[in-house]
Amino acid sequence: MRAHPYISCIVLVFTLGFAVNALAQSAASESTPSAAAPNGRDLLQSRCAQCHSDAMWRDQRQDAKAWEATLYRMMGRGAVWSADDIVSMASFLGTELGPQVPKIKR
Repeated sequence: MRAHPYISCIVLVFTLGFAVNALAQSAASESTPSAAAPNGRDLLQSRCAQCHSDAMWRDQRQDAKAWEATLYRMMGRGAVWSADDIVSMASFLGTELGPQVPKIKR
């Protein structure tokens, strides 16, 4: 049994759309000059605070390795970061809001 030709076209269009979007985001991030690499806190605010409140970071209390896994999972959901960005954000979160840091009462 053959698949309907329209289904193949739709799948192709979606696949190409995702590929073009990923390439455009990658090219945009590579074309920006990196005079000073942003620190983990700045990256977190600029990249994650669009969708998440700071309560999410404070409440999870993960170490840097667990945060790296979380950030890579976010990439699977569409986030676009470099490996250096992930290490920087995970390091910041693990150090400043990790399981060994006392919780601050709000």
